[in-house]
Amino acid sequence: MSRIKHVAIFATLLTLALSTSALFAVVQDPASQPTDESAVAAVEADSQVEGAEVGKCGKDCSCGPECGCCDDVRCDACSGDAEPGTTASCQCGKDSACDDCHCGGEKCACPVKSGFMTALAKCPYLEKIVVSSFSYPLFLVFLITVLGYLLGKIEVKGVGLGTAGVFLVALVVGHFGYADSSLFHKIGLVTVDESALKSSMKLVENLGLLCFVTSVGFIAGPKFFLNLKRNAKSYALLAVVIIGSASLTCAAIILLTDIGAPMAVGILSGSLTTTPGFSAAKEALADEHLKDVVTIGHAVGYPFGVVGVVLFVQIVPKMLGVNIEEEQKKINASEEIVVERALPQKLLKLDPIGLGPFALAIILGILLGKISIPLPGGASFALGNTGGALIMGLILGHFGRLGPISMQISSEFLKSFREFGLVMFLIGAGVPGGGGFVEYVAKYGFILFVYGAIMELVPMILGFLVARYGVKLCLFNNLGSITGGMTSTPALGALINTAKTDDVAAAYAATYPVALVLVVLASQFLVTLL
Repeated sequence: MSRIKHVAIFATLLTLALSTSALFAVVQDPASQPTDESAVAAVEADSQVEGAEVGKCGKDCSCGPECGCCDDVRCDACSGDAEPGTTASCQCGKDSACDDCHCGGEKCACPVKSGFMTALAKCPYLEKIVVSSFSYPLFLVFLITVLGYLLGKIEVKGVGLGTAGVFLVALVVGHFGYADSSLFHKIGLVTVDESALKSSMKLVENLGLLCFVTSVGFIAGPKFFLNLKRNAKSYALLAVVIIGSASLTCAAIILLTDIGAPMAVGILSGSLTTTPGFSAAKEALADEHLKDVVTIGHAVGYPFGVVGVVLFVQIVPKMLGVNIEEEQKKINASEEIVVERALPQKLLKLDPIGLGPFALAIILGILLGKISIPLPGGASFALGNTGGALIMGLILGHFGRLGPISMQISSEFLKSFREFGLVMFLIGAGVPGGGGFVEYVAKYGFILFVYGAIMELVPMILGFLVARYGVKLCLFNNLGSITGGMTSTPALGALINTAKTDDVAAAYAATYPVALVLVVLASQFLVTLL
């Protein structure tokens, strides 16, 4: 790995660390977290309980006028008999299921300690390190990254999850450690509350998405506009076919089943992994309950929406038995684009590696994404952060300058940020998604996931056939347009790794904006009229 790559990654990680830590400090309620000394004291006291003997379960606590005492790390709001203004001790007695807290004769359940945490309690210093680490959002981010890459390395007949393995690990961690009622919270392994973790993961997701799409824009920019000029009609047609077929499939499910439009449109937005479509559907509804239904549907469709397209772009080349190098040549032959830019010699370079121009592109992209365009029927459309950053990356990557400022960024830097951004996006989206995944299955049944799979497979397969036999795109441009039409950021990353060339990003970038507009309109139309 080159020196530039090292510096780029270090700068990004440092920025993420500072941003997340600052937000984490603001949103977390200090009162809900015990001090290190009280946590260790509580562990030591709890570890003294053996057999039927009674030992302290927590610290002494003051009773207020309502006599609600002992609301601390070990006890959940015990009610005591003590007089207001006095103190009462919370005692633990042995129970078959868990330790019961006795606070002035009243009982409340203590958190259940797992065998792992009980073993850690024998070494308070080690427990302090483990618990404090797991309650630090950035520790979870990098732990998921390592485990996800290890999972992604597993291949079955040459097909593996690759970077999408990070998403699956994030779902698992989210299931066991995201909600306040999750297992990791119950056993005391994670103490950070759900609201703080939600805010941190949202920051990680947005930062990752911005880094990824901006990098893709810069990489595809030099060839994008000439490629678009030659194939604009083909890419626009594919966007219409993909989003149109997905919308018709969603409408059919609404009319033929009893799940209702809000749930179905939520599943559609999840299957297409489209945040703008998801937001548009919620904004079109006035009822808060129906908005929650859309959110549930989005959470149901999202996991398969990520993994399904990722596997599709890997399986299709295997099934067709194509030669990767030959397909790469077909992309170059179909484009035959030679980019020559005569840039002035005395442009201002903000920094040696390109971090300044990259940040400037993101700033301008966010501003562009905020511009709202009124649509018929009272609706409106905006590119959002994702679309704005992508478009700005394409423009600045194509021209290579912004006035007197050089926007030249090394390819190593862009590839590093592209991969880093993709991983952060998958983690930020996966952890909250895993928090309610199993509950959604148990409550609503597996059939909802079947509907999500149908809404994804129909447009993918139909779009692929139209691109192959209708507009006759070469395979990798075909699959690139599929990832753009499905608005699937993770799938583009998987396709780049499969095709072993960044040129596929041009087809993604050409199809994505059209698909983005159509999915917003379709989401609002379906949820309003059906």
